[in-house]
Amino acid sequence: MNLAKSYTAEEIQNVLVTQLAQVLEITPEEVDITINLETYGLNSAQAMVLVGKIESMLGFQPSPVMLWHYPTIESLSQRLAEESAEINSQMLTGTSTGVSVFKAATLELDLDAECVLDPSISSDASTSKATGELNNVFLTGGTGFLGAFILYELLQQTDADVYCLVRAESTADAQIKVRRNLQRYGIWDEKNSDRIIPLLGDLSLPRLGLSEEGFDMLAANLDAVYHSGAVLNYVYPYSAMKVPNVLGTQEVLRLASSIKLKPVHYVSSVAIFESPFYAGKEVKEDDVFEDWKGIFLGYSQTKWVAEKLMKIAYNRGIPVTIHRPPLIAGDSRTGACNVDDFINLVIKGCIQMGCFPDVDYMLDGSPVDYVSKAIVHLSKQKESIGHAFHLQHPEPVPLSDLIEQMRSFGFPIDVVPYEEWQKQLMNITSEDNPLFTLRSFLLQRWSDEKLTVPDLYLKSQRPVVSCQATLDALAGSGIVCPAFDARLFMTYSAYLIENGFLSVA
Repeated sequence: MNLAKSYTAEEIQNVLVTQLAQVLEITPEEVDITINLETYGLNSAQAMVLVGKIESMLGFQPSPVMLWHYPTIESLSQRLAEESAEINSQMLTGTSTGVSVFKAATLELDLDAECVLDPSISSDASTSKATGELNNVFLTGGTGFLGAFILYELLQQTDADVYCLVRAESTADAQIKVRRNLQRYGIWDEKNSDRIIPLLGDLSLPRLGLSEEGFDMLAANLDAVYHSGAVLNYVYPYSAMKVPNVLGTQEVLRLASSIKLKPVHYVSSVAIFESPFYAGKEVKEDDVFEDWKGIFLGYSQTKWVAEKLMKIAYNRGIPVTIHRPPLIAGDSRTGACNVDDFINLVIKGCIQMGCFPDVDYMLDGSPVDYVSKAIVHLSKQKESIGHAFHLQHPEPVPLSDLIEQMRSFGFPIDVVPYEEWQKQLMNITSEDNPLFTLRSFLLQRWSDEKLTVPDLYLKSQRPVVSCQATLDALAGSGIVCPAFDARLFMTYSAYLIENGFLSVA
């Protein structure tokens, strides 16, 4: 019997520090083992890479839910050391499965009870109203993927100066962060640089991290607020993201209602319909959404609650528009996309495996340029106030279309039964395959229905999201969602190949 070596907490800690430093491109000395990993802004894939990289060292698969309950390197290392010893003990008795035995406690979460907006936030808190003319607007999320394109469209479709909330050490660092993000996606234009005004702040802090004087000055001069910022992480629970995603939304509404009443244009998500109640049912833009039981991803739960806060604010007289994008695809013109996106990593991993699962998936993600153009255009229409918009692709195509396109580019790909794909997923040994570090997350059964994350995207589990009212509102604007055709697939694939994300043998 071959026993895996038991590692001490200190040994595991050293490896985790080194891995985190590599992911963040900092020195190990800069890593603080006592602070919450969320502070480092890890996305889902990065968080799983951090744990998954030590799987070969430990000899078992750590459960992704560990990150929920042991959120610092110090506490995580201690728990992993205990698991290492426990699994070795099980191997001696022949009861080990080689999989983390960690069991998370089940916590009852009542999302209805979370929908509480500070009573002081209402139109009564304002002494004047915005005129509708856009001279100064506020944007959160401008250093993200969709946020970068919303920023670009605000600069293209309006003459406004855009105040961008940025987490950074200094104003100079914030300026660099915004510029590099737009450059990354090929949408930086130097002539607009003086219209981008970075503000040091944080969605997780009261008044968005601004001083009282700075907050009031901003509130008095803004004409509109665009709220696109959020922590997007499929691994963390609601509790880990409530502060930035829910309480941060409350602070955005406070800004919108203070001194001068300003419209809030909120980027929500079709994820608010992930409850099994909506499976197979049509949901329209202005349908009332009340069902949340069965939404098991923490990110989706925060978006459900945050949108409810927007509804409460609207009922208190604050002008609101809501924009619900799906999973967002790259720029249809250039192919520029976020290569660290969860879906891109899964596609890359399946290509490296040489197979995709035979599942009933529909590709309904919309190109980011369409989504951002639509959001900014719709936000400028007075008749949009009080309405929600669905930015789902109006003509989705099956996953098989993507697979055929990949094959036409020279990728040798098989389609295998879902159960066979899961088995092959478990047998991945190459750490170069993104699925090596994501597999425990993909195979984890999260809900009462024992669904995995891939199960969640099966056609039978999803609602039918209608976007007809949105298409009607866009009629005559010239804003049309590009078709998922060979040309678009070619644009995306060429970008990923040229940037080294994908390689053709």
